[in-house]
Amino acid sequence: MSTVITIDGPAASGKSSIARLVAQRLGYTYVNTGNMYRAMTWAVLNVGVNPQNAEDVAAAAAGIVIESPVVDGKTQVSISGQPITDTELNSDPVNRAVSLVASVTEIRDRLVADQRALTALGPLVMEGRDIGSVVFPDSPHKIYVDASAAVRASRRRAQGHADQVAERDRLDTQRKNSPLVIPVGATVIDNSHITLDQAVEQVIAALRLN
Repeated sequence: MSTVITIDGPAASGKSSIARLVAQRLGYTYVNTGNMYRAMTWAVLNVGVNPQNAEDVAAAAAGIVIESPVVDGKTQVSISGQPITDTELNSDPVNRAVSLVASVTEIRDRLVADQRALTALGPLVMEGRDIGSVVFPDSPHKIYVDASAAVRASRRRAQGHADQVAERDRLDTQRKNSPLVIPVGATVIDNSHITLDQAVEQVIAALRLN
C-alpha cells in the first residue's frame, strides 16, 4: 500500500491548510475527506431530504455517485461527473448538516471504502475526522491537529460561517460510528496560537521522527 500520512482534528482546527501544505512539500496527493462528506451532504440536501432522518439520508445516498479526480495535486469531489464548487461545499446549509449526514453508518462505510481505494493514486496526505483511527489505523504517520474551542469558533466567524463549532464537536465525538478521537500513536499539534508555517514545520518534524 502507498504511504499515507493521516491528519485528523476537529472543525476549524486548521488541519486542511496544514495538510495541503504538507502534501505540497512532500510531493504527495492531498485528500480532503471532509469534502467527500460535504459533497454527499450537498447532494442529499439538493434532493430535499431531511438530514436528521438517517434512514432517508441512507436511501437517497444509495443513488449518489461521488468521484475524486486529482487536479493540481489534490483530489476534487464531483457528483456523477459534475464538480461541486467550494461555495457549494462550504455553504451554511451544508455546514449545519454535514455532521448529521456523516454520522449515518451506510455513508461512513461507503466513503471509508472509497478513501482506502485512493491509495491507488500513490502517496497521500489524507485529512479528516477518522483517518488515523479508522481509515488507516496501521499508518505509522499520524498527526492530530487541535485548537481551543474559542479559537476555532472565532475562525469560523471570520470566514463568515454561522455554524456552531461546539455542536459539531458534540456530534462528531459522540457518534457511534467512527467518532472523532485522537488516534493511537498520533502526534498532537496545538494550532491555537502558532502560524501556519510553524504548524507545517511541526508536522514535518514529527514525520521525520517516524
